[in-house]
Amino acid sequence: MNFWDQSFSISGYKYGVAPNAFLVEQQVRFRPGGDVLVPGDGEGRNGVWLAEQGHRVTAMDGSAVGLTKAQSLASERGVELRTVLGDLADWEPEPACFDAVVLVFVHLPAAIRVGAHKRLAAALRPGGWLLLEGFHPQQLQHRSGGPKDPAMLFTPELLRDDFAGLLEEALAWQGEVVLDEGPGHQGLAHTTRWLGQAPG
Repeated sequence: MNFWDQSFSISGYKYGVAPNAFLVEQQVRFRPGGDVLVPGDGEGRNGVWLAEQGHRVTAMDGSAVGLTKAQSLASERGVELRTVLGDLADWEPEPACFDAVVLVFVHLPAAIRVGAHKRLAAALRPGGWLLLEGFHPQQLQHRSGGPKDPAMLFTPELLRDDFAGLLEEALAWQGEVVLDEGPGHQGLAHTTRWLGQAPG
């Protein structure tokens, strides 16, 4: 059983069932009823919420346990969710077939991250949005969640480099937020929030 299968095997939802606050705030930018890809969607809280807003959602994750819980949450809420089991180290979405890509606390080893980010940016249609929230290196001072490896954390500069030539930056912010996302993310945190748009 992989790390995430184990994490998601708890009763209830590790990161709760409410959507991420930054996503809720920015989703108005997305094309209504668009195709949205949510890599690393875990137990489905963000994908299911996006489906409730009328989007056609593909939730992708490396945990079969998480995706099973995502499907049951979608059934409970009466929405459709397409799920894909895959590994972001080599998973390649079809190019130019999504209106938005949503990355919420998807922290990858540096060796994998750049390639994964490029493939995900390439999945956007012209004018499509990539939304990302992740922990900043200053998160290491807090106990509210996230990896302990500084190389897996995000600064706006790092994201700017990852998506250079692929996306136009629309928003870059880092600072303190209070997280209330299930038992997994609780309390004061330092995060980076980033929005980029595919040209055209």
